[in-house]
Amino acid sequence: MTVADGYVQKVWTFGGTVPGPVIRVRVGDTVRVHLKNPKTSQLGHSIDFHASQVAWNDEMRTINPGEELLYEWTADYAGVWMYHCGTNPTLHHIANGMYGMVIVEPKDGLPEVDREFFFVQSEWYLGPQKDVASLTKAAAAAPAPDFVVFNGIASQYKDHPIQIATGKPVRIFVLDAGPNIDSSFHVVGTIFDTVVKEGIVLARGQANPDHWGSQAVDLSPAQGAIIGFMAAEDGLYPFVTHAFNFVGMGAIGLFQAGDGDPTN
Repeated sequence: MTVADGYVQKVWTFGGTVPGPVIRVRVGDTVRVHLKNPKTSQLGHSIDFHASQVAWNDEMRTINPGEELLYEWTADYAGVWMYHCGTNPTLHHIANGMYGMVIVEPKDGLPEVDREFFFVQSEWYLGPQKDVASLTKAAAAAPAPDFVVFNGIASQYKDHPIQIATGKPVRIFVLDAGPNIDSSFHVVGTIFDTVVKEGIVLARGQANPDHWGSQAVDLSPAQGAIIGFMAAEDGLYPFVTHAFNFVGMGAIGLFQAGDGDPTN
């Protein structure tokens, strides 16, 4: 499909954005989410917090237009977690924008860093102009998305690089929302010195003096990670999924360290 300027898709959202709002809590916190499905809605919807431990047929049940639901859970496990609409067909509800990130910090919080960012990788399977995403395309055995994106928009951080300080610690929260494509998150020109992925920890300075690090963090749909790194010198540092067939579809951005010129 050729996507012309001004191509418009109708999306379903949590709170009016794709991805939905980032929710950040600490271990031990009680989370209460009041889900309202407006009377003007045309479909039933639900919400599934992967960070919760509740019965699927209670808080995760579908509510119809005009109905409300209180979803209450306790944050028992730290990490980066997905939330999404689980109403059938779940694939269509996620592909059309109903997903987001939950960050659960340890009880005592995370160490201070200079800057923090969150990136949700996801795919767009475009439907007809001004219509919803294509369930048929999203359900294909060999997924062929029109775009693979960070935070909903193709190449937005390539067009507008993210400023960071040279030699200062940066923390990234990454979630692969899918619904279908894996992520191999990589920042060109850096080594990840800290990674927390699905309960597995690579700590900064681990196994001194050899310093074990990570070059890319592999995430399947619905997996998340916390990543730490530093830019060693002024310059531009692309971040991508290292599945490079998707980089040209929008899964690319830039960090600018300092003035962006390594020759200064």
